[in-house]
Amino acid sequence: MEKIQNKLFEYQDLGYIEFNSKLIPNIDKNKMIGVRIPDIRKIERSLSVEEKEQFLMDLPHKYFEENMLHGIIISNMKECDKAISELEKFLPYVDNWAVCDTISPKVFKKNREKIITKILSWIKSDHTYICRFGIGMIMQLYLEDEYFKTSYLDIVAKIRIEDYYINMMRAWLFQVALVKKWEITIKYIENNILDIFTHNKTISKSCDSYRIDKTKKEYLKSLRRRER
Repeated sequence: MEKIQNKLFEYQDLGYIEFNSKLIPNIDKNKMIGVRIPDIRKIERSLSVEEKEQFLMDLPHKYFEENMLHGIIISNMKECDKAISELEKFLPYVDNWAVCDTISPKVFKKNREKIITKILSWIKSDHTYICRFGIGMIMQLYLEDEYFKTSYLDIVAKIRIEDYYINMMRAWLFQVALVKKWEITIKYIENNILDIFTHNKTISKSCDSYRIDKTKKEYLKSLRRRER
């Protein structure tokens, strides 16, 4: 939609394009406007319900920031079924980690039991960012006591796809799991259940975390595996 593109260009910062392109190297600079996330959120709040509905139908988008806006609109939806429906339409068009990780529907927190089957189906996708999104939802929503199941860790541990962006998210999930469920999660590291890349990245991320104490970090370092 030209009107929304114009709004995005009002907040353009050309220097931010250079910054963003270094973080997201797989996106062509020509597809970046250069708009910071707080400004994209500001634009989202300014749109009417009708404008949002029209925008969501306008796929595929031309610019990176339009995809960011799309993800933010879905994240703020109040109806769970609507959010799932719009995600099913949008996720196949997500082509970078930044847009993928921005999507976090608030309504999912109140509907964990309802959405878990859908999330597990996303994890099985061979589309990089659909799979990454599903793993991210497990990390965000199912590592707390009331909702935690060891089987969720098993599912993520068994993934064997040589994809940097999927495996970095797997490592992030296991790092958070070490914080919240150390006694259970450390077994995945001790028993070499993860592939070497994800195993070592989990340890690296954990050693960078302020939520894991020094003694545990030293132990984790001793469990590093040599790359083949």
